[in-house]
Amino acid sequence: MRLTTKGRFAVTAMVDLALHGGRGPVTLASISERQKISLSYLEQLFGKLRRNNLVESVRGPGGGYYLARTAGKIKIAEIVVAVDEPLDTTHCAEKGDCNDGKPCLTHNLWMCLNEKIYAYLDSVNLQQLVDGQARPSSGMTAISMNKQQAIR
Repeated sequence: MRLTTKGRFAVTAMVDLALHGGRGPVTLASISERQKISLSYLEQLFGKLRRNNLVESVRGPGGGYYLARTAGKIKIAEIVVAVDEPLDTTHCAEKGDCNDGKPCLTHNLWMCLNEKIYAYLDSVNLQQLVDGQARPSSGMTAISMNKQQAIR
């Protein structure tokens, strides 16, 4: 899977928003400062997140962004897909034409990996990441348990 900074930054920004959004809208400038992500990059990402109904915005003084749904109802896979991040480990964009118009010898392996990655990201919600920030890592977290289940 080629999870680039676009997907990583979108998830990080959404966790920040969930952590700081309880007292009203959160500005992109504050997320940018806390997470060291370019403000212009966040503006691009949040435009896509808004169009995909993951966040809502408030204009004017005191404006900013807030989650469109509770954090427990937003899957990490939704965030990654919303910012157009490909979840694809194949070299043929899943078309099966990787070897002169035919599937390569390992095409099915990479297709299966795509399914596992998506299933894992779809099994983790934003609230789990927020909860992971609230308590220091000690032992098995809900996310690491989901990861072990996805591997089985």
